[in-house]
Amino acid sequence: MNTFFEEGLRKKGFNLIAGVDEAGRGALAGPLVAAAVILPVDLRISGLKDSKQLTIAERKNLYQKIIKRAICYSVFYVSPQEIDEIGLQNANIKALSEAVRKLNPFPEYILCDYYSLPFENSISIISGDKTSFSIAAASIVAKVERDNLMEELDQKYPLYDFAKNKGYGTTYHLEALRNFGPSPIHRQSFNRVINPTLF
Repeated sequence: MNTFFEEGLRKKGFNLIAGVDEAGRGALAGPLVAAAVILPVDLRISGLKDSKQLTIAERKNLYQKIIKRAICYSVFYVSPQEIDEIGLQNANIKALSEAVRKLNPFPEYILCDYYSLPFENSISIISGDKTSFSIAAASIVAKVERDNLMEELDQKYPLYDFAKNKGYGTTYHLEALRNFGPSPIHRQSFNRVINPTLF
């Protein structure tokens, strides 16, 4: 995994560099989850890359390594109800920003996947989860935290197969929406939830 961004910032004197990313943006159910991670300057974790390129077992293994060896990390959840109230774009910015604010110590510089955040020393990186070591770590933490929650919610709402689809719009999930309607954790403002028969 590339450490180009982190190495460049460290040459400028920044050592507490946070990577920030989210999981669940495209899901039809469940929360949006953002994670922020500050890793030690000299830390290298073999196999670390964008969470979407990893198997479930690889993600869980790397997750444990990240949270044990990080200087600090944080996670922030935005509920489906709040996503409906403020919109997905605003929910993304809120989740990512609040994850950063929860970090202790607070970062000297922030690298965020795609989104620009309201912090002075912060840059957005397109496809940052594929090009930044720190953002990749955050993507794994966000993904594993959200997946674990969706597996728990599957016990409460077993009709939708959340343990497998994690709230995303699979064929089975859309069929369940057509047959049973949405659950309380569905995003009621999303078109595929409002009218799954169109998809």
